[in-house]
Amino acid sequence: MVRILVIAGPTASGKSALAAALARRLRGEIVNADSQQLYRGLDVGTAKPTAAERAEVRHHLLDVVEPGEPMDAARFVALADAAIGEVAARGSLPVVVGGTGLYVRALLHGVVAAPGRDPALRARLEEEAARLGRPALHARLAAIDPDAAARIRPNDLVRIVRALEIAAGGVRPSELFAAHRFQEDRYAARLLALDPPRVELHRRIDARARAMFAGGILEEARALLARRDVVPDRLPIGYAEAVAVVRGELDVNEALRRVQVAHRRYARRQVIWLRRESGVEWIAPPFDAEVLARRVIAAR
Repeated sequence: MVRILVIAGPTASGKSALAAALARRLRGEIVNADSQQLYRGLDVGTAKPTAAERAEVRHHLLDVVEPGEPMDAARFVALADAAIGEVAARGSLPVVVGGTGLYVRALLHGVVAAPGRDPALRARLEEEAARLGRPALHARLAAIDPDAAARIRPNDLVRIVRALEIAAGGVRPSELFAAHRFQEDRYAARLLALDPPRVELHRRIDARARAMFAGGILEEARALLARRDVVPDRLPIGYAEAVAVVRGELDVNEALRRVQVAHRRYARRQVIWLRRESGVEWIAPPFDAEVLARRVIAAR
């Protein structure tokens, strides 16, 4: 069984920096498990590793799909398996890093079979969302499966529609989510989760959001508008607000506030997801890469 190291945790907790530091010490290569960093051209708002950081440590699964292109856990696992196989074949350690809990769980335990896609049902649900609003669909999901609805933002149309599609196929989405926890291990994984104090994490989140708006997310939003007639419904956190600012529909200070709130809520969901995962080693700051590297080596 291939041995991998997984670095998880909430957004802005320092995963990327720690993963890179460990990869340098452990002869590792990084495999991205952040669903937002898969998209091309959306760098600033996703805190994607810079060109200099990628030059220091080899990275995989960045800039894989275009904004709006379908991506799900099954496709991610296929791509990640291929990347991990290549890294391991070179005698290097695959260091999986990212905060997308579903992707990490699917990679470690496999993708549970779900009802297939129903284009006609999807079209009806999307038309209903356009007519009544996304919260109306979210409320319908909450009536069917409150646990599933609690995991999905009221404006996340893609996930709401998929959950209702699964429910229409006779399966409770929350039961499908839970089933991921009971699959056999696919890798010999060491799973480290960063656990900074909430006050410190919120400070880092707010600072990152300010840096996003000062560092180029508005320019990326302009570029996105320039190359697409229709902006995709599903974009990484911050881009819908940035697009609204560029269009003159939203004040930049209000956009910043909304993005900070959205990232805080996202961080809370990430922690909740990880708390449900087995075998997690929670690490409080300061994150000492040298000490952690020695621990990983000793456990081999």
